[in-house]
Amino acid sequence: MTHTVEGKQKLINRVRRLRGQLDALERALEAEESCEELMQLLVTSRGGIDGLMAEVVEGYVRTHMIDPERKPSKAEQHAADALMAVLRSYIG
Repeated sequence: MTHTVEGKQKLINRVRRLRGQLDALERALEAEESCEELMQLLVTSRGGIDGLMAEVVEGYVRTHMIDPERKPSKAEQHAADALMAVLRSYIG
C-alpha cells in the first residue's frame, strides 16, 4: 500500500482546506478587494499547496526511496532528513 493511500484522509482534508482558500480568493476577486487582501490570500493558498507537495514528496522518499521492509541505516535516514529539509526550505 502506498503512502498516499495510507494517508488518504489527511491528504483529502488538506485539499479541502485548499479549496476553501481558493474559494475565498475567488470571492475576494469578485468583491474587488484590495491588492493587499488578494496577495495575502494568494500567499496562504500557495503555502497550502507547498505544504501538500512537501507531504507527498516526503512520503514518497520515505516509502519508495528507502526500503520500507527494513529499518533505514543512519546514513539513509540522515540523507532523507537532509533532502526533506532542503525541500521544505525551498518550497515553504
